[in-house]
Amino acid sequence: MLKKTMLAGMLACWALTCQAQSISPTPDQIKAYTSAWKGERLPDGRPKVPDAVLARLKNISMEEAWGVLRNKGYHNQFEGDWQLIHTDSTMTGRVVTAQYVPSRPDLQELVKETGKKEGRVQTGGTNSWPIDVLKEGDVYVADGYGKVADGTLIGDNLGNSIYAKSKRGVVFYGSVRDVEGLSEIKGFNAWMKGQDPSYIQQMMLVNINTPIRIGRAIVLPGDVVLAKKYGTIFIPAHLAEELVLTSEVTALRDEFGHLRLKEGKYTPGEIDTKWSEAIQKDFLNWVNNYPGKLPMTKKELDDYLKERNY
Repeated sequence: MLKKTMLAGMLACWALTCQAQSISPTPDQIKAYTSAWKGERLPDGRPKVPDAVLARLKNISMEEAWGVLRNKGYHNQFEGDWQLIHTDSTMTGRVVTAQYVPSRPDLQELVKETGKKEGRVQTGGTNSWPIDVLKEGDVYVADGYGKVADGTLIGDNLGNSIYAKSKRGVVFYGSVRDVEGLSEIKGFNAWMKGQDPSYIQQMMLVNINTPIRIGRAIVLPGDVVLAKKYGTIFIPAHLAEELVLTSEVTALRDEFGHLRLKEGKYTPGEIDTKWSEAIQKDFLNWVNNYPGKLPMTKKELDDYLKERNY
């Protein structure tokens, strides 16, 4: 318990030290957070997971994505029990994080002064600052510590700005206002813990693009989010492409297994355990004659299967 308390204190001191320096980490600091990523990066240092991977991710189920991450040792990437504006919507994108805390006058003054030195907009609230950094393909993810009344991070005006910049919606561990107006923004959606007619009061922004907590999940800037009505999964950038391919192959295996079970060709025990050589050959033949379009290239599939044990 003492070790946990000491660690929490160290992290708090580190956060305040970073805050005294800037609202956002430098590109090099973000690269340090995400050092496992070896691909292209955005100007702010966040990993730039390819658009093609984001598009394929939309077809991955929560369970498939969750299973891959758990097998990789990432146990704290899922959060559920959301309210959505549009319930049958799926969203993927590159995460921009924001951290909100209850207001404290001395810290709020420091934040505003730091933002002024950094050239951030001084009119209006600081809750517009994360929106100013959004690029197309970004998803604004904010820890509003679950505050609903007086914790509404955006209304329809900011919602329009968010969608204009990112062509995406938001994931808020907090709330929004003007849901009726937000619902009229074509293509926009919000994953939130509540909605309220009040405006934001007694809470403040402290950081942009630092690690944050979203319920049960830890989220880093540049993570990839998969958001569905069933929940949200935050995927480390360096695992995104592998997760998509692994999940796609799992879906193919499930489709094949369900088909053969319906046909009565194999027993549940044969499908649910390590496949025999005969089932492996049957699966490969089925894949080679797949009736639809495979979600991956044939080379991707062949290379993947060569390295896997059925």
